[in-house]
Amino acid sequence: MIGVETLQTVETKSPKAFQRVLVILMSLLAIAALSIAAFLVIPGEKTMFAGKKPTNLGAESGQLAPCPNSPNCVSSFSQDAAHKIEPLAYNSAPAIAMANLKSAIESLPKTKIITATDNYIYAEFSSRLMGFVDDVEFLLDEKANVIHARSASRLGESDLGVNRKRIETIRNMFDRL
Repeated sequence: MIGVETLQTVETKSPKAFQRVLVILMSLLAIAALSIAAFLVIPGEKTMFAGKKPTNLGAESGQLAPCPNSPNCVSSFSQDAAHKIEPLAYNSAPAIAMANLKSAIESLPKTKIITATDNYIYAEFSSRLMGFVDDVEFLLDEKANVIHARSASRLGESDLGVNRKRIETIRNMFDRL
């Protein structure tokens, strides 16, 4: 008879223990869902997918930083086909070209220009859905009448072509100004 009483005690406690575990799991899922929703809804807030700002940004010896081996970067200084993109050509005064470029960049959504000088622009572009941040740089080359470009994702391996499309979008807008 002792075995039957023990079994009855376990059977009556198990549903309560299961319910507690279920309540805890549901609570954790609700908290996670609310956290993700807050990251997506609050404008201007950095998301968990923003990543850290790279330390190699800016012009060094007249060039922008090389792309990493991952396929989530394009640069007009790159020599390999996977990363290579043509610089933006201009035939106006350099100051006008940079002003037009700045206007094109500012017209795009989820964009923040961080640095703008007479020959360099650095901007952060955030994705709409998850808030991934890409670092985009432009460097004026007055001798060649071009503006070099580099666009790189902070996180992930692939960008599904987003960085290349972004530079081409900016090029098209720049060419129309």
